[in-house]
Amino acid sequence: MQACSFYRCYLWRSMPFPTRIFRQSRIWPATAIALLATLGLAACGATPDSNAGEQPPANPFGHIHAISIEETTQRVLLATHNGLFDATETVPRKIGPTIDLMGFAASSNGTFYASGHPGPGIDLPNPLGLMKSTDGGESWIPVSLQGSSDFHAMTVTSDQIVGFDGILRSTVDGKEWSDAGPMSPSPYALVGSPDNTVVLATTEDGVWRSVDSGDTWETPDGGPRLLTAAFADPMTVVGVTPEGSVYLSDDAGLSWASIKAEVGQPSTMGATRTADGNISVWMAMEGGLVKYTYDGTTFTEETP
Repeated sequence: MQACSFYRCYLWRSMPFPTRIFRQSRIWPATAIALLATLGLAACGATPDSNAGEQPPANPFGHIHAISIEETTQRVLLATHNGLFDATETVPRKIGPTIDLMGFAASSNGTFYASGHPGPGIDLPNPLGLMKSTDGGESWIPVSLQGSSDFHAMTVTSDQIVGFDGILRSTVDGKEWSDAGPMSPSPYALVGSPDNTVVLATTEDGVWRSVDSGDTWETPDGGPRLLTAAFADPMTVVGVTPEGSVYLSDDAGLSWASIKAEVGQPSTMGATRTADGNISVWMAMEGGLVKYTYDGTTFTEETP
């Protein structure tokens, strides 16, 4: 099988990304490097070059489709090609069945929502449609659109679930869906906070913004073109451009300012406001999972 690139495999449709060289990044400490070093290869079923020597160590994730950080516990959850993982500790812990979690979002009451495809031996419909978990990801319950829908972008607001499966849709109860939008071009990512009704969609034409859970949209003037973004709290959003520049919004995506920091190109990211008032940001890079802290002045890379 021909090896596919990290981003081509991550995205389910063709999207233009600028060609660039990835910066060197510190990733997991030595005890976990074997788990992360081959991020991207396992997800696509790619095989290493026959002349490259031994095959790289196995990676349990495949690749990471979404990162969610629980506000109360600060637990770092990775929705990946091979299921849900708790990455809070040095060595990630697998949670629940092996499901390709293409879309994932957590509500304020602790309910998880996801979409994607069942793994080998998992007796669930393909595609999964909308699934939910009320036990922290240990088990999943079909909710709607089983066998017909695969949400590759998904977020949760205070009153709706918003997803993109080729059509931008929203639902209040998880069962009855309404077409949302319109939106053109298609979103790279949908980003929301479970504590308000703001949704941001990152697109090749810039950031689209909705204040009513995706029912109507606007394109604020002067905003950056972001690859992905994450709410750290209901008003604070961190975003990264395709060139790796980091931006911050303190008004829920209405306006943006560069914080003069450069990173790689994350496929997805998660953020949270910590007890000391700093912003903790986790990014899924081509080389692995990278953690940063922003104290309002400096954006510092840390060892997870």
